[in-house]
Amino acid sequence: MKSPLLFLPGAVPAEGVDEGVAAHYGDLFREQRALAGGTGFVDLSHRGVVSVTGDDRLSWLHLLLTQHVSDLPTGQATEALILSAHGHIEHALYLVDDGTTVWAHVEPGTQDALIAYLESMKFFYRVDVADRTGEFAVVHLPAGSIAEVPEGVVVRETPYGRDLFLPRADLESYAEKSGPAVGLLAYEALRVEHHRPRLGFETDHRTIPHELGWIGTAVHLQKGCYRGQETVARVQNLGKPPRRLVFLHLDGSEVHLPPAGADIRLADEGPDGRKIGFVTTSVRHHELGPVALALVKRNIPLDARLMADSTAAAQEAVVEP
Repeated sequence: MKSPLLFLPGAVPAEGVDEGVAAHYGDLFREQRALAGGTGFVDLSHRGVVSVTGDDRLSWLHLLLTQHVSDLPTGQATEALILSAHGHIEHALYLVDDGTTVWAHVEPGTQDALIAYLESMKFFYRVDVADRTGEFAVVHLPAGSIAEVPEGVVVRETPYGRDLFLPRADLESYAEKSGPAVGLLAYEALRVEHHRPRLGFETDHRTIPHELGWIGTAVHLQKGCYRGQETVARVQNLGKPPRRLVFLHLDGSEVHLPPAGADIRLADEGPDGRKIGFVTTSVRHHELGPVALALVKRNIPLDARLMADSTAAAQEAVVEP
């Protein structure tokens, strides 16, 4: 779904899964500094929006999600996953309940598969699931923002800012009053800085929550049964995940960033050494320079010198070995 804000001056479209919104508006580092300073807004209107209504909405979702939501207070933001039977991550939901409806935004293009799964699990529960992407656009206000929120708009308040479920018809008028617009690349740079994983970026077909640090934030360890719980409990109680998320400081003298999927090897083993992981997201940060998130084998020493593609890299642990 193409955003009308792509017609703002300087807008450069994002590509790939983020197609439909602006990557930036002409000045990447200025936009990052604005967002870090609590000004501007980010157009996330390409993300899917799903609603769940009905008297059983919270108790029903509690049975399906990794998060404890049966008693979710009105207005309290949370995030949750849906796992496969083997514990692999299939969906990530960013939720809030407004007292009558659970609202969730999800990765672009994943809402159809998510809704199909939820519909298959309704049984006798009093719930209605709907795709609201065509009616509502997600807009992000950074932490510290004093921008006004229109009356009646549902808000997810998090430590990183506020996510607004704004009527899509109001997106242009809201942008006129709440600028400056900040592109998705600035939002992604701050996401990487804060070590926040993203479905489809930090995940592949075999990722489990422990590898990304999603235990606690999106997975509640003291709740009842849900699909994939056996894997979560087994790894939590008996072992360690096979991989771990790391934050990489990349050699700033290199012109090009290692792309997502680039192999990571031990520097001491040279370019033909064994592959020990891969880059998941790489960005240029306005203060930190070139940085990245990556998945590496759990037993790689924290002080090991790494190569991300052909770029030297030093790691910080996000998930401890």
